Formats: sequence, structure tokens, C-alpha cells
Amino acid sequence: MAGRDHGDPSTGSTVSVDLDAIAHNVRILRDHAGDAGVMVVVKADGYNHGAVEVARTALSAGARELGVTTVQEALVLRSNGITAPILAWLHHDGTDFAPAIASNVELGLSSVEQVHAVVAAATDANATATVTLKIDTGLNRNGIDPVILDDVIDVLGRAVAADSVRLRGVFSHLACADVPDHPANDRQADVLRAVVARLDAAGLHPEVTHLANSAATLTRPDLHFDLVRPGIAAYGLSPIPELGDFGLRPAMTVSTKVALVKNVPAGAGVSYGHTWNAPADTVVALIPMGYADGVRRNLSGRFEVGIGGRRFPAVGRVCMDQFVVDLGPDGAGVAVGDTAVLFGPGENGEPLAQDWADTLDTIHYEVVTGIGGRVRREYRRTDTGEASA
Repeated sequence: MAGRDHGDPSTGSTVSVDLDAIAHNVRILRDHAGDAGVMVVVKADGYNHGAVEVARTALSAGARELGVTTVQEALVLRSNGITAPILAWLHHDGTDFAPAIASNVELGLSSVEQVHAVVAAATDANATATVTLKIDTGLNRNGIDPVILDDVIDVLGRAVAADSVRLRGVFSHLACADVPDHPANDRQADVLRAVVARLDAAGLHPEVTHLANSAATLTRPDLHFDLVRPGIAAYGLSPIPELGDFGLRPAMTVSTKVALVKNVPAGAGVSYGHTWNAPADTVVALIPMGYADGVRRNLSGRFEVGIGGRRFPAVGRVCMDQFVVDLGPDGAGVAVGDTAVLFGPGENGEPLAQDWADTLDTIHYEVVTGIGGRVRREYRRTDTGEASA
């Protein structure tokens, strides 16, 4: 996301990413992984935390590999000097695989057609493409159906023999990992094992097998195989909130500066449609973020903001650029320029991303990836007190 870290500094709105929290979380995941390696997923610009900075931090903390969705995401990491193994696994019909092959990006392949396309690109470049087969073991999204595995084996076997392809791995994705004892998890693992056995019998020997996402990394050590592939947990958000936080530290804090403080008389309506009317004389603060920045309109009147260690309710409708919070009749000592925290790690009583998710009947993934617009990103290290834009 070009320019995302710079945002619009005139708004005072910031996504602050605690890199020490990222490192802490990766170390927890590494400990849970046991003998398996750790691939940290940094797709979607590191779940909106900044893929390059997160990747560097994760690798320094013991991650062995990185995972992304697209070839372009992988190439951004390569262009920033990251040399660790990178797997990219979602490709559209016209994807140009040549740059990925030239940059030693491992390609996750989900169809016979993709295998053909990568073999052709590798042959044209007189190079060897590193590939991993994505197997549909029951999620029924992208992935090779085991029913057609023989067709893949035929194409892949010839490509491996010709040295145009190196088969590095086989992987799949769990549908119900957030319910650790769900029978689908074991069924999917059994399908994956059967596919690996068929490949071995055909003389194709994948170097690594992986299945576990964040939830399975933390709760199902029997599904770790050779490599675990956590995403959301690296950012400090529990993959199974009802089971606790697993010792993870949320890395993202979203904040801005109070833009205006004003008196509102009893009975006066606030914001569009006057959906909220002051029940008594009160003081409100204007917060300069809105749905253009990821503060969802359907949060209107349903969330709180932390200012000075206290929480204040948002009142009236969330607008495109701003919303209003009720400070109470005495204004609570809040002044223009004070920091208003929309969500963070909760260390100072501020709301959590999970609070928004609960209110919106969604998941915290959507909350953290949805913050954008003019919001500036900065990086800090809580353990050292350092900060950088």
C-alpha cells in the first residue's frame, strides 16, 4: 500500500504499531510450534500493520518464513531486502509468474492450470520454479481437489524431472480451527496426509507439509507437521477469544487528537438525523475520524473512546470524517489536542479491537484491516521507548 505509512499528518490520526509486541507474539508462537518452523503471514500489508516492518521483526524474533497472498505482495518484500523464504498462494488467471520465479518466491499452486502456467514460465526463463501444492482438504475454497491429483502428479512429475520445478511443499487450510476439537480438523489432516503419501508413492517428495493456522498452532500440536502458518496471533489478537489471549499482546493502537470541545444544551440533537439528543446540559468532543477512515457507520452510538485513561461514549451518527463523544456535564477536563484512543492493547483502559468486533458481530481481523483512509502509520517499541514514522 504505497504511501500508507505517511497518511495525512494534518488529521492527527495514527495507527501505532508496537514492534516489540509483534516480536513477543512471534516468540510465543515459536514456543508453541515446538520442532516445527514458523511461517508468519504478512498478507494484506501485514494485516494493516505494515508488511515490511512486521516481516523484519518476525524474522528477527525467530520466524523462519513468510506467507503472503499475491505475487506482488511477495515482490514488495523482496524489493525491501527481505531474503527469507516467501510463499504466495492466490493467483488470478493472468498472473505473470516470471518475476516471482526470478525473485525466488515460492508459489502455492491450486490447479492443474496453474502448474502448467508456472512450468511454462520457468521453461521460458530457463530457471527452476519453487512450488508448493495447495490441497483442498475440505474448506472448499481454492486448492487442488484430491480427485484430480493424478493429473497434477503427471504434469509435476515431468516438470521436476526436467528441473523446471522444485516441489518444496504441500499445504492446506483449516475450516474450523477456532473450534479445536471439531471433527473437521482431523478429517482435513487425514486428507492431507493421504495426499502426501500419494505424492511420495509417485516419486515426488515434498520437503515440508503445513496445515496449522494461528488457532491450530496454539491448540493443536498434533497438526503442526513441519511448519505452522500463524497470521492473526502474530499481531496479538487471539484466534479463539473465548479461550483467552494466550499471552499475546495486541500490536495496533488507533488514536487521534480531539479537534473541538463544545457545550451542548439539554435537548439539543447531535450529528446527522439527531439520533441522539442531550438528556441534560453536557460537553462533547469532536473526534476527527469517520467511516472513510474505517470507523464503521454502524458503530454509531455503540462504542466508546479512551481519553486520559477514561472511556467516553460516542453519541450520534458516525460521519465520513468525524464523530462526537459525550464528556458529561463538567467536560472531564478534556481539551483540544488530547489523545483519543479508539482501540489498543487495553493497558490504559482503552477499548480493544475485540470490543468493536463484538459490537459489529464480526471478527477482529476485519476491524484492524479496515482502518485506513488518511490515518498515518507509525512504529514504536514499547520495551525501548523508540518511535518512528
